[in-house]
Amino acid sequence: MKKEESLHRVNVKGGVLSPIELQRIIEYAEGLGLDTFHFGSRQDIIFPLMTEKGNSITAHESFDSSFFASEMQQNISCSYVSIDIFNATLWLRGTTYLYILEDFRYTPRLKINITDPKQQVVPLFTGDLNFIASPYEDYWYLFLKLPGWEEMYYPVLIYTWDIAKVAKTIEETYQKVNNLEELFQFLNNTLETNNRVIEKPLQVSFNPFPYYEGMNKMSDNQYWLGLYWRNNRYDLNFLKTLCEFCIEYRIGKICLTPWKSFIIKGIPKDAKLALEKLLGQSGINVRHSALELNWHLPVSNKKALDLKKFLVMNFDQNDISTYGLTFGIITHRNQKRYFTSVMIEENKIPDAIQDFVVRPTYNVLHAENFNPNTRKYVVYAQDIDQMDLPGLLLELTKTYFQKLGSEEHELTFTGISPKKEVLSIEVYQCNDCQTVYDPSVGDIVADIPAGTSYEELPKNYLCSLCEAPKNNLKKMILEVI
Repeated sequence: MKKEESLHRVNVKGGVLSPIELQRIIEYAEGLGLDTFHFGSRQDIIFPLMTEKGNSITAHESFDSSFFASEMQQNISCSYVSIDIFNATLWLRGTTYLYILEDFRYTPRLKINITDPKQQVVPLFTGDLNFIASPYEDYWYLFLKLPGWEEMYYPVLIYTWDIAKVAKTIEETYQKVNNLEELFQFLNNTLETNNRVIEKPLQVSFNPFPYYEGMNKMSDNQYWLGLYWRNNRYDLNFLKTLCEFCIEYRIGKICLTPWKSFIIKGIPKDAKLALEKLLGQSGINVRHSALELNWHLPVSNKKALDLKKFLVMNFDQNDISTYGLTFGIITHRNQKRYFTSVMIEENKIPDAIQDFVVRPTYNVLHAENFNPNTRKYVVYAQDIDQMDLPGLLLELTKTYFQKLGSEEHELTFTGISPKKEVLSIEVYQCNDCQTVYDPSVGDIVADIPAGTSYEELPKNYLCSLCEAPKNNLKKMILEVI
């Protein structure tokens, strides 16, 4: 089993690239004899070491090592992918992310995250430098996880247009100072920055993980498409055709996700049918079960993929709901980089018995309150046989649903959770994509005014996200804190 770091990696700054840029990467991959490539955890592109014919790509005459990122170079991860389609901080715009990314004129050696705490698709704390949007327009918290340092917050909020130069200076300086105070003083004396005092600690509320696949509405005139391959082997011929489609319809950006999938936003309404035909003719499935989408696996790891298939099949056969939860499988421990609700760690087989046939065992951990943004993981069970994992995970999901909606899911990094009144409201949830229709809010996309009950919805009403029919919406009681 090979780690992502041992594969050939193409950095995609912020996980955002144009169709023409993706075309060039595809052409280079095809020139090496590849039919597929992978997407990585940090919104990058991963080339396999071998072609389908078993030839090493490094032995190919067209191989150019400078095309790939070195082990010292790190990608910038950002939540531009979620803007306009998932929850967002009010002042954040897509152009904000793009301007920040443009400001990075150097190649970072530290992992950098630039994220919105209102969304759940891109993890907040998996970088060395984690810039997280604050409630104040154009200001960001900075959470430091510098190598060899204790985890801590930078003592002031960082201005949007200072992010790149602050990141660069920290990277050049942190190994030359002894603590955060010295680092802060050095940056203050060296840079002209527009910092702001932190008036409130960062608060991140727990929200269930969203459905990120399929053709979905953005507005009356635009759609977004999420595509996911179960085995993370993306067919280059299809991707090339898709790039041509994007160029033809003036779609400027393709966004990679940390879940080894990609999203295309801003698809014109008049292009929707043509794209659906393209997907159908290419045999592309765009409606995987939510049970499939909430898993994070290492790249090119068949054992992890087989374990996931086994667990998902068991969940499906037993009608188990994992709505809102995320799962990860890992073969090497690194709790500082986990970003799913539940982690399944494979135990290393002791060297003394390497030559014997031994069934692998696993440890199961879950994030505190099942919220990965706590960055704290609790050991739930150890040395579990694979056949016992489904039953154990079933019990764990029951514990999650018992706690769902409780005050424990309201997270603050001071450890303070103020008492709040819980209000129960009646809503209707789509069985396919889990989108909620709230009668008190209505549906802006479908021009349904606030106060319209489910019974008053027109017979031809469709889910605003996946366009499922009205009778696919089921009543549920939602507790709002």
